[in-house]
This record gives sequence, structure tokens and C-alpha cells, in this order.
Amino acid sequence: MRTLSEGQFIKHVQYGLGVVTHSDAERTSIDFHLHGSKKFVTRLMTVELTDEAPPPKPHSLRRKRAPTQIPPVTITVIGK
Repeated sequence: MRTLSEGQFIKHVQYGLGVVTHSDAERTSIDFHLHGSKKFVTRLMTVELTDEAPPPKPHSLRRKRAPTQIPPVTITVIGK
């Protein structure tokens, strides 16, 4: 497998659609739609070039946690 150009769309059997983010003679990094960024040994990877662009990445479904409100504490001093 030869090096791929950055921005090239590819299809991988296991990870699906992705975009090449870096490629040289040794390693190739691909950002996959659902699986994130993965690194491959360039000469061993098996991918299919495609013109099909991956869909936009889904937004995180995590909601920000509201700051915890600590109720005020009343201290009663029992006198002498």
C-alpha cells in the first residue's frame, strides 16, 4: 500500500468510513466517524479509497453537571 494524501476518504472493513489525517512510508493515521483516530502500519493496512464522505461526527450526549449546591449549615453554641 502506498502513502495516502491527507483528506482522502477511505473505507475500512472493521472501522467503516474515515479521513486520512497523516500518511508516510511507515504509519498512516485515519480519523474514523464512529471509532475515532487509529494508526496503521502503512504497508500492512487494507483500505478501499472512496469518494463517499463520512457523515459529520455525532455530538456528545453528555450533559454538563450542574455545580453542587451545599446547603448552609446552622451552628448552635450551647452556652456556659
